[in-house]
Amino acid sequence: MKVDFSDRGFWIGSAYCVLAALAWAIIGPVSRVCFAEGMEPATVAFWRMAVSGFCFLAHALLRGGLHARGRDLASMVLFGAVNVSLVILSLQISIQKSGGAIAIILMFTAPAWVALFSRILFHEAINASKMTALALAMVGTSLVCLSGGSLGGEVSYLGIACGLLSGFTYAFQFLFFTWYKDRYSTQALFAMTFIPAAFVLSFFAKFEPVSMHAACALFVLSVVSTYVSYFWYGQSLRYLSPVQAAILGNLEPVVSTLLCWWLWNENFSLIGWVGCALVIGSVLLLAMKRS
Repeated sequence: MKVDFSDRGFWIGSAYCVLAALAWAIIGPVSRVCFAEGMEPATVAFWRMAVSGFCFLAHALLRGGLHARGRDLASMVLFGAVNVSLVILSLQISIQKSGGAIAIILMFTAPAWVALFSRILFHEAINASKMTALALAMVGTSLVCLSGGSLGGEVSYLGIACGLLSGFTYAFQFLFFTWYKDRYSTQALFAMTFIPAAFVLSFFAKFEPVSMHAACALFVLSVVSTYVSYFWYGQSLRYLSPVQAAILGNLEPVVSTLLCWWLWNENFSLIGWVGCALVIGSVLLLAMKRS
């Protein structure tokens, strides 16, 4: 993969991609602000999906509407209600129970699951580099789980299980959105999946007054770390290949882990840090070898 570093478009796209990765990286630390203010994971997940979903809906309507009908609309609504709600809720539970650092690392195993699903569903060949990446991901994930999390103290098996679940279910979104991306705009796709997810999560959320700190944290999660970040990522793909964007996206778990360590004193044991490095390395290897 050749990169022309003199190309202005490359640097514009890289800037957008880095901004998106940084916006995603603060999900863990900012979510912990909500939990510290007494909010429950389901409530945080609901507001994140509801606010960002309506932002995408307004964006889609301003750009010409949704234009989804029949079977496509039904599949998007069902996917949002089941998959998207499960991804967001399990991630928030993992952040609360085991820490933001471990939750993001476990969610970042999604590309490894995508490689495995691509083999099963699309018969995509698994060469030596992919096998190496999958092996690194599995070993790294095992080490991260054995470390017990990044909060210290008693191990939360629920938190670890939810982190693994978020990565597993998030992998399906790569396949789902790839299937529809050429027929519908990014904002339309997210509007038609995020709003049904918010509807499902509303049954588990608690609608109570929140502090100013919690309200500000929810705004950052919903608008900056979800709506704006996906817009930035979409803009980056106008200038970069998906491979280049995927490589730059590796900033997300690195920055998120460092922020959780700095702001909330989260830390891994030695085997946890080794596991983090293996997971990130596996995703980087998959991205660099992706055709």
